Amino acid sequence: MHLAKLTLGDMVRRDTGGLLFTSSVAAMMPGAGQAVYHASKSFIQSFAEALREEVRDTGVTVTALMPGPTDTDFFRRAGLLETPMGRGPKEDPARVARQGVDALLQDKQKVVGGSLGTRAMATVAHVLPDSVKVTASRVMNAALPHRS
Repeated sequence: MHLAKLTLGDMVRRDTGGLLFTSSVAAMMPGAGQAVYHASKSFIQSFAEALREEVRDTGVTVTALMPGPTDTDFFRRAGLLETPMGRGPKEDPARVARQGVDALLQDKQKVVGGSLGTRAMATVAHVLPDSVKVTASRVMNAALPHRS
């Protein structure tokens, strides 16, 4: 948000430029076990879409990248390695980044980054009620029992 404030005015004055925000498919669902993370991604998604509307009559592009689980250090740092989500398959970060940049260059409002499976997860998230999504997130973010 701070970087957008520092750069967006100049982009609008020059009538060119682009902002790529990294949101997440987590923005589309309440996140039991990761409430702050999901809420912050929802904020980023909303912020990006609002800014896009604010600059729509300029040459500035604003795009939100919404990746699913990606093979970065996130799960270790968040203490989620021993969860179903942490142990599950992850997207290639270079592929996800390329999808975001391509979407920005094509002036797309948002793009779900990753594989067909991640895009399917995002599609399902649009139709499921929040009560189902929050229960699923609690299960996916719950620590697995330690094996002896």
